[in-house]
Amino acid sequence: MSNKKRLFIRSWGCQMNVYDSGRMADLLAPLGYAPAEAPDGADMVILNTCHIREKATEKLFSELGRLRKLKEEKPGMMLAVAGCVAQAEGAEITARAPFVDIVMGPQSYHKLPEMVARISRSGGVAIETEFPVEEKFDHLPAEAAPQGVSGFLTIQEGCDKFCSFCVVPYTRGAEYSRPAAAILAEARRMAAQGTREITLLGQNVNAWHGEGAEGLAGLLRLLAGIPGVERLRYTTSHPRDMDEALIAAHRDIPQVMPFLHLPVQSGSDRVLAAMNRGHTAEEYERLVDRLRAARPDLALSTDIIAGHPGEREEDHQATLRLIERIGFAQAFSFKYSSRPGTPAAAAAAHVDEATKDRRLAEVQELLRTQQADFNAGKAGTICDVLVTGPGRHAGQIAGRTPWLQPVHAFGSSTLVGRIVPVRIVAGHPNSLSGEIVEQEKDAA
Repeated sequence: MSNKKRLFIRSWGCQMNVYDSGRMADLLAPLGYAPAEAPDGADMVILNTCHIREKATEKLFSELGRLRKLKEEKPGMMLAVAGCVAQAEGAEITARAPFVDIVMGPQSYHKLPEMVARISRSGGVAIETEFPVEEKFDHLPAEAAPQGVSGFLTIQEGCDKFCSFCVVPYTRGAEYSRPAAAILAEARRMAAQGTREITLLGQNVNAWHGEGAEGLAGLLRLLAGIPGVERLRYTTSHPRDMDEALIAAHRDIPQVMPFLHLPVQSGSDRVLAAMNRGHTAEEYERLVDRLRAARPDLALSTDIIAGHPGEREEDHQATLRLIERIGFAQAFSFKYSSRPGTPAAAAAAHVDEATKDRRLAEVQELLRTQQADFNAGKAGTICDVLVTGPGRHAGQIAGRTPWLQPVHAFGSSTLVGRIVPVRIVAGHPNSLSGEIVEQEKDAA
């Protein structure tokens, strides 16, 4: 009879949470935990939370309410809350949900095996919400489960920018950059496990300044030299840290993909100043011009917040004009939501919900049109597609273009992990469909 225990992790929020969840699973594997497909089949459930968006805490307590009933039916089940809501709302979680066994912030999950052992021995509640970011990376296991053809690698955490609307500096702490040697070792392991595309993660990833390389541009050059690493991406960037060396890296390093997520948040200088972004709309546009001069096929995605406190109608119109001038291939847009403890939460002149809803709808309509136009523009072209796995239908494969667009085409599963030329037949609002070029030759 197997003595395997089962682990279910639910992740909300950013790609870094996805990475963190994978590392938590790696940490618990030596304790005998194998993946479970659902909470009701698990001996341990971890909710890895995000505190960026509106109603994050309410979403957590709603989920905990459902899990409480399951825990009553399975008294031995362990329940943990991890991530940024745990960091920010630890006291409230233990008060409102005393049945939770573990509460741990995003910089403390390396202590997870110790916390599990402590609870198993003595019961009670284990709470870890400090900021030992350096210690965390030092204690992560060298071995990790394969991520697949495309994987994430955290190289930087925290942020020192203190944008008025953002809770990250308070939940993830000050900026910390992992040393290049540790990053390279993890990237080599990923490549050996079959990962062909690595996305470097950080709350402010282009502020990376770790030992062993000259900025993110230098790190990208080192990573590009690892056999098997065919594509490199990074997210999320801040315009203030987009230096000339990094712009040149987009021009000079073939593995760096021509797709960049570069949040602008607003097209109004008034609002950008209120947000404490540290740049103007014109400075952002000049930066985009330099990037496109270096890499003419570069596509951009961005973040837009509608209805930041103090935003007037003319500010909203300035944002629409900036979106029209630049043109984005993808975007994430949200209406402003107040995060407790941030400067914007205490600001005067909050925008009413109806106005925020209307402005967000106008922003999203324009962004959706731009994304659909960008995808439609690929029809008739041949793109190099990294095949990541099977498609939704029998005989179909799925992959990604250099511009991160999902592609579906009929082809052999033997192509998974390879970059193949695909003729794009049609561009859809959120994906592309295509036909593999010279499939027989490529699959041979």
